[in-house]
Amino acid sequence: AHHLGLRSTLVDVTFTTVSIGHQTSVEEPVLSMTRHVTQRETDFADLTAVDHVVSQLLADEITRDEAASRIAQISSSGHPRPRWSITAGWGITGAGVALLLGGDWIVLLIAALAGSAVEVLQRRIARFRLPFFYSQAAGGLLSTLIAVVLAATDIPVDPSTVVTAGIIMLLAGLGFIGAFQDALTGFYVTANARILEVVIATIGIIVGVSAGLSIGTWMGVTVQIDPPSSLGLSDVVGIVAGAAITAAGFAFTAYAPARSIAPIAAIGAASAAVYFVLIQHGVGRAAAAGVAALIIGLVSYSAAGWSRVPPLVIIVSCIVPLLPGLSIYRSLALLAQDNYAGLLAMITAVGVAIALSSGAILGEYIAQPLRREARRLEQRL
Repeated sequence: AHHLGLRSTLVDVTFTTVSIGHQTSVEEPVLSMTRHVTQRETDFADLTAVDHVVSQLLADEITRDEAASRIAQISSSGHPRPRWSITAGWGITGAGVALLLGGDWIVLLIAALAGSAVEVLQRRIARFRLPFFYSQAAGGLLSTLIAVVLAATDIPVDPSTVVTAGIIMLLAGLGFIGAFQDALTGFYVTANARILEVVIATIGIIVGVSAGLSIGTWMGVTVQIDPPSSLGLSDVVGIVAGAAITAAGFAFTAYAPARSIAPIAAIGAASAAVYFVLIQHGVGRAAAAGVAALIIGLVSYSAAGWSRVPPLVIIVSCIVPLLPGLSIYRSLALLAQDNYAGLLAMITAVGVAIALSSGAILGEYIAQPLRREARRLEQRL
């Protein structure tokens, strides 16, 4: 708006609305426009396309009318990948998470099937326009029923690992990170809304898991679900491979451009390796996560320029393997059982979330001037 000549504009972005106001003069009334966000989904392809339009408009490569036409085309076009590939991507992401948890090939296969099944179920529920809570509960129920069926057979798998691998992508760790990023950058109303959404989404999972366990008990199958307090840290090769698969799988399911998948996998693996090494040397989880996020923020800014995508695409995808969603689930599950050890798990989740968000933001702030100086040096040479 400022580039196109509107100086006295007020833009307000909250969790569910976007508002723009402009007053041409003191004597004239204020013109305002508000748009409510009725449906939110992660689509990095649209985000990248809009970012390119904005950059071209600010560089005067296109006019305002051309920019408006392109935005209308982007918002009306469908997704760049077929639906079945996204379902398969969720399965691959679930397998990556199972690898992070230290699962064997049987757990990886089951986690892949569970991840794809949960994605299909949630997509079908979304067609009924039901609130997000119900789709989360359905996902937790389906994952638990898969574990109940496995417990009734002779397949040697840990039901806790199966359930955790199935629901970890439903866990709202990413919303937790976003809440603290909003709080750190001054958007306190949105931060509160995000935190409330995280709590409601996680409670939905707990309701679904509890219902699945009750069905198992009714069927005569007793399943004990004891999610680990953190991701498995026994095998550095498994950690690095699992992080790369998880980050790349999430980016693929979020429609990230194909040219950014390989850098995301590499950065996700490197950050997980740093996290693993720090944990092995006695560094706390929050501090280790903060250092890993700082590296992600530093490297992602340059990688985003090479991949021609916004830095957010790479940062969000690479942070996914480090998310504290498991700690959030564990804390609320323990508190639901009147076990106050859940408070410790929640404190751990908060510490990791703050470390991840602040580390990623600091990495971006450091990378921006470094990149400007590098460009100046390149021009001089």
